[in-house]
Amino acid sequence: MAPMSELYPTPAGAVRADVWLWAARMYKTRSLAKQAIDGGKVDVNGGGCKPAKTVHVGDTIRLTRSEERMELEILALSEQRGPASQAQLLYRETEASRTAREQARELRRLSGAGLNRPPTRPNKQQRRELRRLKDFP
Repeated sequence: MAPMSELYPTPAGAVRADVWLWAARMYKTRSLAKQAIDGGKVDVNGGGCKPAKTVHVGDTIRLTRSEERMELEILALSEQRGPASQAQLLYRETEASRTAREQARELRRLSGAGLNRPPTRPNKQQRRELRRLKDFP
């Protein structure tokens, strides 16, 4: 069977959105990138996106991964996944996106500070007490 690039050629200077997201290491597999696009987690140039949409140099991509929201500008195109150092050359994150992401990370870190976790795991006697408390009607 012929490779996908031969079956469905893309115009010069364009790459499928799901392939570019995979090559830029935004998602671990191309199918995860496709699921994110289908789930509405990715926008290209402020509009919706489909996995087969072609992206070009200069396009902006907004994506959401778990709690992170990123806005990227495409600097180069690639259909092959390479090392992380090469993948970072494919895009540039906007300054506003970077600061918002760092603030959200700091807020998550500080909000978890109020939890009083025990310093150690419960010993045998403490586990028995916990079981008695949980079984109490």
